[in-house]
Amino acid sequence: MPHATGFGMAKSVEELLVYQKAMEAAADVSAILDRDSLRRDPRLRDQMGSSSERVASLIAEGFEQSTDRHFAQYCYRSRGSSRELRTQLVIARDRRHIVEDERARISNKYEEIAKMLTGLIDHLETEDRKHRR
Repeated sequence: MPHATGFGMAKSVEELLVYQKAMEAAADVSAILDRDSLRRDPRLRDQMGSSSERVASLIAEGFEQSTDRHFAQYCYRSRGSSRELRTQLVIARDRRHIVEDERARISNKYEEIAKMLTGLIDHLETEDRKHRR
């Protein structure tokens, strides 16, 4: 997949590096959701699955918005879902569904995504195009 060198150059959401990273991180979360111990903790399992899916989904939904400010609002929500997932990873570790190394590895990915989203938000709010397409 091509990587956009600048936020404004992306012609599709799939070209955004932050979206690509969110999809990769969601696959990492999905892999641990299949564990028997998490199957016995359905509420946490569902929350983790929803949060990880929401991070990428909100970026995709926002990309289709007509203005930069609207896209930024979706990025704020995506960043919030990233924080939510990092909290759920701590809970999963505390309940012994995952080990600390797994929590740290996946959490670091979502921390990187959150930082990338902050950069994207800053860009969108500075650019503030009224018609993105």
